[in-house]
Amino acid sequence: MKIAIGAETVSGENRVALTPDSLSKLVGAGCEIAVASGCGKGAFYSDSDYESAGAKVVGDSNASFSGADVIARVLPPSESEAEQWPDGATIISTGQPNVLGPQLAILSKKKCSVFLTDLLPRISRAQSMDTLSSQASIAGYKAVLLAAGKLPKFFPMLMTAAGTIRPAKVLVMGAGVAGLQAIATAKRLGAQVSAYDVRPAVKEEVQSLGAKFVELALEAAEGEGGYAGEQTEEFQKRQRELIAEVVAASDVVITTAAIPGRQAPILVTSEMVAAMKPGSVIIDLASSTGGNCELTKDGEEVVSNGVSINGRSDLPSTMATNASQLYAKNLVNLLLPMISEGNLSVNFEDEVLAATCVIFKGEVRHGPSRELLGLEAQS
Repeated sequence: MKIAIGAETVSGENRVALTPDSLSKLVGAGCEIAVASGCGKGAFYSDSDYESAGAKVVGDSNASFSGADVIARVLPPSESEAEQWPDGATIISTGQPNVLGPQLAILSKKKCSVFLTDLLPRISRAQSMDTLSSQASIAGYKAVLLAAGKLPKFFPMLMTAAGTIRPAKVLVMGAGVAGLQAIATAKRLGAQVSAYDVRPAVKEEVQSLGAKFVELALEAAEGEGGYAGEQTEEFQKRQRELIAEVVAASDVVITTAAIPGRQAPILVTSEMVAAMKPGSVIIDLASSTGGNCELTKDGEEVVSNGVSINGRSDLPSTMATNASQLYAKNLVNLLLPMISEGNLSVNFEDEVLAATCVIFKGEVRHGPSRELLGLEAQS
């Protein structure tokens, strides 16, 4: 079985799907690894690193994809890439089906198989394959460093001969993987940290990291798999009213609230931004799905009334070495159960494989994707 690793084509994407140190188990399982020359450059992995790990380095991505059984990617293909990829290949990448309709239609016609790691079920056995969590942890860490570099204040309290500097106040909104990593990082830098989440169950986790949990007199709808559910407009309006005072008192606000496959909820309005002190910083980790701040622009920094609002959605790519290492381990753990005696063999009684498979040999298996593509529901 041939596994191909091509270069990521989105501008600024430095990660690579499989790293040299992740290949040993795949090679041991009887797989041939073809690597496009230079594909690991952005994450500081050289062609010789891949060759030493047992991979064959070829000219470019198209050369690596030729005859490939599996194509390993970080980001899903564009429409033009999907058109060029080999018929019958199996593609494994991140991605949400609701924004990949044209690509899925093309790959279905080409009798390809598609596995998207964003669809992994939230079960213990899938944690080692969870690319969303591994990359979110990096984003949460880097968000705090970004904020600390932008804020015109110290994060920790300092006692000097010239007087005492009070610690910066950091508010983290959303206590999932990214939020908890942001809390831990801000605490390590000495900030005074508080956190808010609609899920009361995360209060102990927040407090265990030394942060104050902000409690509002609201009852939220629960989501599936540990995620927050989509809240009513009335709930969101009341939530914004109650949290406004906390936002205004914060030097840094880091927002992480996202609902898979849905528009991010607005947590910080333009009025809240106007009430913040000039020089304050907002880092919006939900910018790629619309943002938690009303003024966020994905991929840009906006300044409003002296408040910096950063919509960077590529933070894992800025730490490409470690991000690629973690992503590659996730991918290998997902791939290995599909390999039997050096061949691809998918057992759909495995709930992880069944959940992540959108298309198998041209057949669209994922219910919402069938609806998206105008196909009849499966019986």
